[in-house]
Amino acid sequence: PYSFRDSDLEKWAAAGKDVEQIKAEKLAATGLYYRLMLEHIQKVLTDVKRVYPDYDPGAGYKLAGFVWFQGWNDMVAGDEYPNRSQPGGYDAYSVNLAHFIRDMRKDLEAPKMPFVIGVMGAGGPVELYPKESQRYASTHTEFRKAMAAPADLPEFKGNVTAVWTEKYWDMELTDLRTESRKIEQDVKKLKEQGKFDGDVNAEIAKRKSATFDARQIEILTNGASNAEFHYLGSAKILGQIGKAFADSLFELMKD
Repeated sequence: PYSFRDSDLEKWAAAGKDVEQIKAEKLAATGLYYRLMLEHIQKVLTDVKRVYPDYDPGAGYKLAGFVWFQGWNDMVAGDEYPNRSQPGGYDAYSVNLAHFIRDMRKDLEAPKMPFVIGVMGAGGPVELYPKESQRYASTHTEFRKAMAAPADLPEFKGNVTAVWTEKYWDMELTDLRTESRKIEQDVKKLKEQGKFDGDVNAEIAKRKSATFDARQIEILTNGASNAEFHYLGSAKILGQIGKAFADSLFELMKD
């Protein structure tokens, strides 16, 4: 169950809000997506032919493994983790993730189901963060450690593993995007200062053409389709992460 902070309860009461209603709504919302996930899994398993027409009921099925690759909203939840940039600041996340693994195995009646934790790696290795991202380094470091921690518990030895997805980040793309943004900012700054009266976009394109070769322009143009916290929507990044998950799961299955 969700634990309310006394400070929040006092604040809502002082504002004239219906505290009991807020509690009831939170009770209904807590665990909602866990329940929906279980419902979806059971829906598939009770009618496998709907999604896999060649399924042979006589052969049956096996829950071969589970991959968990989430956590960004937990990482940025400063209210829930007020000491998140300090060692141990995300300890509660590690405890909850371990409970999650136990609960999934229990509710799916698969006590030995291999479990892969995809450790958040958006931005790549923290030690390689560019200057403008350094302010996030301690928070990201502590969260990644907290995500990986359950894999080291004795009860999970040999059946839970953590994959550090930071290893598959495209640092070349990051460096190119950093340089590209600098060019854009420089031109816009000159415009604001009245030191440049030409077409901003044309000047940016001109400077980029002089700075990057054809291959680099191709990477900048097509290398990313989304934001950093969605792994840039990069097939290069996500493809490697997916393969790492599969390889890790396969190793657990062999054991």
